[in-house]
Amino acid sequence: MTALDSPAASPAQAAADATAAILRDTLDGAHRGVVVDSPPGAGKSTLVVRAARELAAAGHPLMVVAQTNAQVDDLVDRLATADPELPVGRLHSSDPAPYDPALDRHPAVRTSAKAGELAGLDVVVSTAAKWAWVKSAEPWRYAIVDEAYQMRSDALLAVAGLFERALFVGDPGQLDPFSQVAADQWAGLSYDPSASAVSSLLAHNPRLPQHRLPVSWRLPASAAPLVSDAFYPYTPFRSGTGPGARTLALERAGDGSPVDRVLEEAAGSGWGLLELPARRTPRTDPEAVAAVAGVVERLLERGGLAVSERGPEPVPLTADRVAVGTAHRDQAAAVRARLAALGVAGVAVDTANRLQGREFDVTVVLHPLSGRPDATRFHLETGRLCVLASRHRHACVVVCRAGVAALLDDHPSAEPVRLGAAERAPDGWEAHQAVLAHLAEHTVQLS
Repeated sequence: MTALDSPAASPAQAAADATAAILRDTLDGAHRGVVVDSPPGAGKSTLVVRAARELAAAGHPLMVVAQTNAQVDDLVDRLATADPELPVGRLHSSDPAPYDPALDRHPAVRTSAKAGELAGLDVVVSTAAKWAWVKSAEPWRYAIVDEAYQMRSDALLAVAGLFERALFVGDPGQLDPFSQVAADQWAGLSYDPSASAVSSLLAHNPRLPQHRLPVSWRLPASAAPLVSDAFYPYTPFRSGTGPGARTLALERAGDGSPVDRVLEEAAGSGWGLLELPARRTPRTDPEAVAAVAGVVERLLERGGLAVSERGPEPVPLTADRVAVGTAHRDQAAAVRARLAALGVAGVAVDTANRLQGREFDVTVVLHPLSGRPDATRFHLETGRLCVLASRHRHACVVVCRAGVAALLDDHPSAEPVRLGAAERAPDGWEAHQAVLAHLAEHTVQLS
């Protein structure tokens, strides 16, 4: 057990000690790279912003690499908000409306489609895809790579010549990098282009310093132990809040229906499983879609009040603080249509891929294996379930048909073992079993 893991250290102290060690290795270490593993809601973006500001203050202009335009815009906005005097460049594409116009409110932010027009700024931020087209006579002294586990190694190779040293920050438990082509022929090789940037980096540089952020400030005490055990067995973390620090109260009384009872269970314990009768169904199961929409509608009707460490006064649970997560886009579209028919607006409804990185007070999840006849690699992917189970600050309600445990037993993990390939631990089969076992204690059946 390290000092960071000591139960005697408060969450704030453990997080501060970890951050100090990371910044020390980044600014003063002898290695060309530093890797940081960050669980959900551990302050990854806060770390990136702080590291960028400290590097700039020390006289080290740097480039920041993110994976999507939304991530880039968010980082630029955070940097400019934290330090309004810091000159920040937003390198963008030549497309119409290439960046969030909200960035124009920051006087120190400059935007351009040409890297040369941003030369001399303390910090320049762009996507990996845009950086790959930049040619520079002199490499940047420092770089920060955000969401490094969601970056493919071929994307890292395309930009690696632009910098000398880098801080790699990401969440190892979430969705793997997306590839449109099969990459089995490279599996197990150190130069696998479909592998994450971090895994390839460490395969070639195993002695690089590796750190982890030990505290999740998003997940409540009711959720952190399950998510840590199920998805982060080798990089465990704890919640930044203790039992009872957050509460969710439903203002209006329930009517005793299964939907109301599962909401009350989730409000009290942090978890709820609304279980529909076992049945094989189409992917957009009409009954499951109706159940998900019904949970959201009733949650908003009953008027939730959330209390947390952010302030002493209860905060009303509004639609923008509620999300629905699904595995497939057609499922999300069906839920949106059902909510619209019910007159419910403002709720985020999307796939795990698009909800990744976002945070809500309450989430409602359509289980990836609900009603399925099989357990495919897509539906068993550890990162997908991890994202769906780790977006909430107060409570998560899962909607699922009965029989998933038996389905998992009938379809044990049988992926081929490839020499040299690092197997993800735990695998999706094991993670699903762990989550189902926990949800069994919070189940309400919908007959």
